[in-house]
Amino acid sequence: MSTPATATAARAAVTVDAPIEQAFQTFTQDIGSWWNPDHHILEGELAEMVFEPRAGGHVYDRAVDGSECRWARVLAYEPPHRLVISWDINLRWQLETDPERTSEVEVRFTADGEERTRVELEHRNLERHGEGWEAMRGAVDSPGGWSAGMQSFAARIAARTS
Repeated sequence: MSTPATATAARAAVTVDAPIEQAFQTFTQDIGSWWNPDHHILEGELAEMVFEPRAGGHVYDRAVDGSECRWARVLAYEPPHRLVISWDINLRWQLETDPERTSEVEVRFTADGEERTRVELEHRNLERHGEGWEAMRGAVDSPGGWSAGMQSFAARIAARTS
C-alpha cells in the first residue's frame, strides 16, 4: 500500500477494482466521500469538500456556515491519468499563503486492464515548508497519513462496485 519516503517526499499507492475513469472521478469529484473528515483545517463544521476540476482551480472545504478554506491549488488536471495539487498547509497545520513554501501532491492513474487501476501518489518538495519540514513528511508518511487516505479511497471504490 505504501512505498518508502525519499528524503523530501512521501509516497503511497493502491490498486482498485475500477476502470481508470471511475477511479479518477472518485478521487477528484467525489473526494469528500473518502477523505478523512477529521483531516481538515477549516474553522467550522465541515459541510462539503470541493475539487474544482481544472488547472487553476482549487481544492477547498466549505463549512455549514458557508465559510471556505482553500487549502490547495490545482496545478495540473489531466483526466483520467494525472493530477497535481499544491499543499498550501504549513507546519502548524494552517493555511500557507506563500506558494514558495508549499509542497505538491501528484497522483497518477494507470489502467491495469479494463476494470482495475493502479493509483500512485507522491507528496514531494516537502522541504519547501522550511525549517522543521521533516515533521510534515513524518505526518503525511505516517500510517494515518496518505496510506490511510489511499485505503479509504480504495474502500470507497469497493463500496461503489459491490
